[in-house]
Amino acid sequence: MDYYKKEDGRDETRVDLNDPNDISYAAQQARISPEKYKEYAKAAGTNGRQAIAKYIEEHGDELLSS
Repeated sequence: MDYYKKEDGRDETRVDLNDPNDISYAAQQARISPEKYKEYAKAAGTNGRQAIAKYIEEHGDELLSS
């Protein structure tokens, strides 16, 4: 069994961008609104948690000002 996946099939390295609860949790961890988190994920072009976090760190000010 892949140790990254939970027994119910969830992959904790990714955010399910169709699941409001998953988006809300990830946004809370990033200390931004769920709406902004979805914008960052779309701009980053991925649903990987680490990639989105890196994108927010590198480009956060650009999206906040738009």
